[in-house]
Amino acid sequence: MTKEPALDLYTILPQTRPWDTLSAEQLAYVIGQSKLQNIKKNGLIYAEGEDPRTLICILSGKVKIFKTGIEGRNQIVRIVKAGEMLGYRAMFAEEKYVTTATAFEPCAILAIPKQVILDLLHANNELAFAFIRYLSIDLGIADARSVVLTQNHIRGRLAESLLHIYEYNGVEETTGNLAISLSREDLAGLSNMTTSNAIRTLSSFAEDGLIQVSGRKIRLLDLERLRHIAKFE
Repeated sequence: MTKEPALDLYTILPQTRPWDTLSAEQLAYVIGQSKLQNIKKNGLIYAEGEDPRTLICILSGKVKIFKTGIEGRNQIVRIVKAGEMLGYRAMFAEEKYVTTATAFEPCAILAIPKQVILDLLHANNELAFAFIRYLSIDLGIADARSVVLTQNHIRGRLAESLLHIYEYNGVEETTGNLAISLSREDLAGLSNMTTSNAIRTLSSFAEDGLIQVSGRKIRLLDLERLRHIAKFE
């Protein structure tokens, strides 16, 4: 079995926000106190109801954040990619996690202890403002999606989810397919609908020439019409 190459945290962290605000001494403090973990696909990172003890920085791969709803159906909140963070809202609010996070694909994460983050925030104003910006962006996204997922019909909800994936994660360079390949169940969870409705609506979009579907691979063919559907249907 080929051993995965070691991650150079001294190179990776300074390339992403907000860690580019740290001094060399602060960066060494973070790395020395944190735990690097490799998580298998579908592996648990944290669970709803647990107390947050660390901030999670995603170094590679993607993470699915979801909340379990009525009858055990999972509502996907978002899929977080490498270079981003999770778990900090509950940590700062001193609340239990209200969502669950699992590895959408094999990923590497850095678990930074809560006390380390608090120490840095007291010493680094620029880092504190960077966290405020992250929280503000997350709140804006959550507010916008909550309106769509509660007020739109199923076509509008699915169109918005496809556009959200496109704008947030991009496409494969060679094929133009969405960079994330979601199961029909996950796509339904992201769109607040049943799996059967997601399947039927995807087929309808394909028949209308809005998308191209091949298994889990989806290519968006008409962004403007999808945006219209997401806004008005």
